[in-house]
Amino acid sequence: MRVTTTVNGTEQSVDDVWPGESLLYVLRERMGLPGAKNACEQGECGSCTVYLDGEPVCACLVAAGQAIGREVVTVEGLADGERLHPVQEAFVECGAVQCGFCTPGLVVAAHDLLARVPSPSDLEIREALAGNLCRCTGYEKILDAVRLAATRQARP
Repeated sequence: MRVTTTVNGTEQSVDDVWPGESLLYVLRERMGLPGAKNACEQGECGSCTVYLDGEPVCACLVAAGQAIGREVVTVEGLADGERLHPVQEAFVECGAVQCGFCTPGLVVAAHDLLARVPSPSDLEIREALAGNLCRCTGYEKILDAVRLAATRQARP
């Protein structure tokens, strides 16, 4: 089957996609977008989180065919060319990117939270990131990064 979708603002097509192939696999292996990570393949860790028509989803749980004609935004698509998005910058500055495996999903989840709640409480941050697992940071640096990003996005 042919999968044609808009990814990070550009229409892309991939041929010979088999029905069980995941959106994650197509993004990483067929489109060369390695940002979303392949960890649990069960939707439990959040490392493969991307936007599908503006909603965060675990790309490992989405069949590639479900993305036909839809819009996908990956962690790569949050940046403005070479300039990182404020959420991405905050993660780097706060040291919330240790091994990097969970980072793409956490960045997308934090981006989604700040789009909905520009100045979230710690509880709101924790709830928004609850579907993302990290084994390296102890989460405090991640919380610091989301707080920093919130203050930067609030600036004119």
